[in-house]
Amino acid sequence: MSEERFASVWDAIEDTRGEAENMKLRSQLIMSIKSHIETTGMTQSQAALLLGATQPRISDLMRGKIDLFSLDTLVNMAAAAGLHIELRVLDAA
Repeated sequence: MSEERFASVWDAIEDTRGEAENMKLRSQLIMSIKSHIETTGMTQSQAALLLGATQPRISDLMRGKIDLFSLDTLVNMAAAAGLHIELRVLDAA
């Protein structure tokens, strides 16, 4: 059995590089939005109003259910929260 090394957990579990990159971005956005909600002390209901979602949807976000959120949805939620998003594109190693 050979030991294959991966740059991230997403590289190890996703089938393609594109899927892995998408998951990396989605996880970063979820963590940032979750941190913003916690830092500001918002309730899930307050966050739902701000982000244009339902409280159960915010609960899913807070519990890290990444598979339930598209990249577009997370970008829109982050923008609604007043977060600034920057994207860097680098050559693959």
